[in-house]
Amino acid sequence: MTATVPPNSPTPRIPDNGRGPAELAPGDIPADSRFVNEDLLPVPLARRRWTTYNFAALWVGMAHNIPSWMLASGLVALGMDWKQAVLTIALANVIVLVPMLLTGHAGPKYGIPFPVLARASFGLRGANLPAMIRAAVACAWFGIQTWIGGQGIFVLLGKIFGGWADAARIGGQPWTLWVCFLLFWALELAIIHRGMEALRRFENWAAPFVIVGALVLLVWVAVKAGGFGPLLDQPSALGWGADFWPVFFPSLMGMIAFWATLSLNIPDFTRFGAGQRAQVWGQTLGLPTTMTLFALLSVFVTSGSQVVYGAALWDPVQLAARTDNVFGLLFALVTVLVATISVNIAANVVSPAYDLANLAPKLVDFRTGALVTGVVGVLIMPWKLTETPELYIFTWLGLVGGMLGTVAGILIADYWLVRRTVLHLPDLYRRGGRYWYRGGWNPAAVVAFLVGGVLAVGGSHSAPGKGPFPEDGLIPVLKPLADYGWAVGLAASGALRGADGPPGHRHRGHAPG
Repeated sequence: MTATVPPNSPTPRIPDNGRGPAELAPGDIPADSRFVNEDLLPVPLARRRWTTYNFAALWVGMAHNIPSWMLASGLVALGMDWKQAVLTIALANVIVLVPMLLTGHAGPKYGIPFPVLARASFGLRGANLPAMIRAAVACAWFGIQTWIGGQGIFVLLGKIFGGWADAARIGGQPWTLWVCFLLFWALELAIIHRGMEALRRFENWAAPFVIVGALVLLVWVAVKAGGFGPLLDQPSALGWGADFWPVFFPSLMGMIAFWATLSLNIPDFTRFGAGQRAQVWGQTLGLPTTMTLFALLSVFVTSGSQVVYGAALWDPVQLAARTDNVFGLLFALVTVLVATISVNIAANVVSPAYDLANLAPKLVDFRTGALVTGVVGVLIMPWKLTETPELYIFTWLGLVGGMLGTVAGILIADYWLVRRTVLHLPDLYRRGGRYWYRGGWNPAAVVAFLVGGVLAVGGSHSAPGKGPFPEDGLIPVLKPLADYGWAVGLAASGALRGADGPPGHRHRGHAPG
């Protein structure tokens, strides 16, 4: 990746007084500091130039992907009707937007990525705890998205050339599917290798392209169907009574968890923002609106497929494969490629690349971190995580949401309540400063994380034969909290960290905070 701060550049000093954007001056950080490399340094003010459109395009590009298209299908499979499914998705994205904007504030103001922001609350060494949790989640998501994208390529190329599904099997899958998966994996890493500016340019044109592709699919199905059909008239299997709420709340937490990852590491992107207005308006216009409209679009297209083919085809790749038009198949193939790459690189490679660089700044740079992400994303066997809606929504997304909500609560409370958005940039990179605490760890943040994490995920449970957890929960007394993991983790850890009060003198030097 292009260096964030060119070596020996004569950067003018911007006062670090908490009132406006700040950047480092030469000499602020010892050259031999083990807590810095060029990718972790603040972005200079001159290079913070992402606009409202750039942030909105980022979200449009990330929201328009196959897994988010299929979120509504997962909820319908659990018994909701289309209105309940779309409402759940819309509400979840309005809720998750709030922590997204709160953590994103530090980006334009200080130009720092997520793991450096986490140093203020967890300590220079302690920041590796939330960073590695976020990196592990991102690696898993990267694998899931790459597997789904590889499947899309496999299906569409198989339709064009024929015979792919009949190839010899390796590990239970045709070898041609593995080839598509690995080629797609390599293409993603090749793009991110070019750095964040290349990603910004890619997202700018990917967003409108994917929108056009989705609308083309809608028009195509509508023409073949002569209108939209039975799916929109199907009643909910749950109703709005006692059967609905036990499904709604864990589903809502699962939908929040879909983007809870980005609510942590959004400073990785907002650090390039031209100002707070750009990140606030860009994200507000891009996230909840796009996800809601995309859910509606998936419902309408699936409804049309019910009329045309007699079965609801929730997977857009399977639907596009029904056409015999070679041009249509190629267009669908390119759309799937662009849609999956745009979300996977932005959401699931950028963050762990920074997080791994934070773990060992002198050994790992952005490019190395991205490569490690790609390798781990394959090793977690993503094809297993997406086998059933119960495993995907309740177990995977629910557990992830609880842990990420806990970290988000600490970051938000520390930045907004404890520090009143005032950070001292040089001390984020040097031993012995105000963020060193005790040996590089902040005991207050660690305690808040442990308490919030146990409350959020301690009651995790699975139906018999449906998941890895005991039926009565890991900690039975906490089972009632499990369906609200993200909210419980956010509130509990945030309350504990916020109760610590303004930093004052006790946050200086080695004092605990």
